[in-house]
Amino acid sequence: MKVLKAKTAGFCFGVRRAVDLVIQQAEKQNGPVYTYGPIIHNEQVVSELSGKGVRVLNSLDELNTLKEGTLIIRSHGVSRREEEIMKQSGLKILDATCPFVKKIHRIAEEAGRSRKTFLIAGDPDHPEVKGITGWTSGRTEVIRDAEDAARIPLAENEHFVLAAQTTFHAGKFQDIVEILRERGYDDFVMNTVCSATDERQAEAREIAKTVDAMVVIGGRHSSNTRKLVEICSESCRNTYFIETLGDLDSKPFQSFSCVGITAGASTPNSIIEEVTKHVRSKL
Repeated sequence: MKVLKAKTAGFCFGVRRAVDLVIQQAEKQNGPVYTYGPIIHNEQVVSELSGKGVRVLNSLDELNTLKEGTLIIRSHGVSRREEEIMKQSGLKILDATCPFVKKIHRIAEEAGRSRKTFLIAGDPDHPEVKGITGWTSGRTEVIRDAEDAARIPLAENEHFVLAAQTTFHAGKFQDIVEILRERGYDDFVMNTVCSATDERQAEAREIAKTVDAMVVIGGRHSSNTRKLVEICSESCRNTYFIETLGDLDSKPFQSFSCVGITAGASTPNSIIEEVTKHVRSKL
């Protein structure tokens, strides 16, 4: 009986950088600290920061009511328009956008300057994608999956740049690339799926193949965590998606001899360790 905990589970570089920045600003106590949207998709972390006095702003209207303080752009980034409005607000602006997301902003910006259509593989409702599409001045299309890629309207002479949300499913991105090429398009493709995301998905897939059950820990609104759940479910039917230990039903684990554990990029190590310790005690 054993527990296999993924080495890649937990905070990625971009998330750690963003959370540390917010904590540093809160501890300085140089006035109010705000984040534009939750700094990351993890309710426990956001709640902890709230306890330190950090307030979440959910709209530009809220921003316009403020006269002083520090505003931190969350790890998912914002659109060019939102960034410009923030800079004009009079508040101190600190940018915690993940550097890998920033790279996609530049790609989108250059696509607009080059008069190319910008295609982004991702979730159109995700804040990262909303921010990215706000950096190009030309036509933009969000592609959710292979089916979208097969039916997206592209003219024969239309040039495009294809990128991906950093937390997109790596295998599905390759499917989209192949479908576009099958349709006769072979333009500029940038695989911008974060390397940490790719490694996390690959490790989760391999662990899921060898265990009786898989526990995936992360926020319900976390894109990369939902992708992990999807990947693990493909190989392990007993896949459990939880935010904290309180969501885990321990009874089924008494019949498992080997359990795998992984976690999304916004999941604190303290929660991962708490779940791991609990699962081990049940085996």
